[in-house]
Amino acid sequence: MIQAFRTNNLDNILNAQIESIGLKDGQRVLDAGCGVCGPARYFAKKTGCTIDAVTISEVQLNAANNHIQQENLQDKITVQLNDYHQVDTIFPKEHFDIAYFLESFGHSNQKEKLLKAIWKVLKPGGEVYIKDLFRRISSSKLVQYKIDNEIQKINKAYYYDVADLNEFLTLVRKIGYIIVFVKTIDIPLEDFENLSISNEFQELTGIAKIDNWEKYIFPIDFLEVKLYKPEYDPKKGMDKYFLQNIFQLQMNHVNKNEI
Repeated sequence: MIQAFRTNNLDNILNAQIESIGLKDGQRVLDAGCGVCGPARYFAKKTGCTIDAVTISEVQLNAANNHIQQENLQDKITVQLNDYHQVDTIFPKEHFDIAYFLESFGHSNQKEKLLKAIWKVLKPGGEVYIKDLFRRISSSKLVQYKIDNEIQKINKAYYYDVADLNEFLTLVRKIGYIIVFVKTIDIPLEDFENLSISNEFQELTGIAKIDNWEKYIFPIDFLEVKLYKPEYDPKKGMDKYFLQNIFQLQMNHVNKNEI
C-alpha cells in the first residue's frame, strides 16, 4: 500500500523516503506494517537492500507475496503474518540496520511496547524512520478543542491512535533512542496530491463532510522522524553522538573495557 500523504508521481515520494531513511545495498531492513509491500518492492529494486516485512492482514500478506513473486523479489523481501508489537519474538536480537514505519506507526495503541520491541531487534548504531500523523497544537483553547475533536474522528474511522509529538519524543528518549531529526516532508507542495478528502470517501469511512476547507482546522501534521540506537562505542570520541553513547553506557552499567 502507498500511503495517504503521497505525490502525484509516486516515485517522487519513494525516492525521497529512500534518502530520508538512508537505505543502501547490503542493509537488513524491517518494514513494520508493510501493507502489500508497495514501498518495500520499490526500495528493494532501487537500493538492493533486503527487507523483512510484517503485516497483521492475511489479505495483505497474500497480495504482497503475489506481487513479490511476479517481480522476482523472493530473495530480497520476506513477508510474515504477525503483529509488529511482537517483532522481538520473531527476529533475532540486534538483527536489523534499519526499521521503518510508513503511516503504520499510528495504528499502534501500545507505542512504548512497540518501540521497545524495535529497540531489541535493531543493531547498535541502527536507525528507526517514522513517517506519520502527529497531533497539531494550538495556543487557542477553542482551536485545540476542534483539533482534538477531528483527531477523535480520524482515530475512530481508521482504527488509529494519532500520536502527540511531545509525548512521543519523551517516550523515545526514555527508552534510550537518540533523536536524529523531526521535520516536515521536504518535497515541493505542487508535487503532492490534493489532500482534500472526497465526499464519497467520507461517507465510506464515516468521517464528517467538510463543507468549507477555508474554515476547516486541519488537525494533524505529517512529519518525518528518525531515531538512532546508540552504538556504545567509547572509541568513537569524535562521533556526533558521543555524549549520548556514554550516557547509555552509564545507564546500562556497561564497563567500556567490556566492549
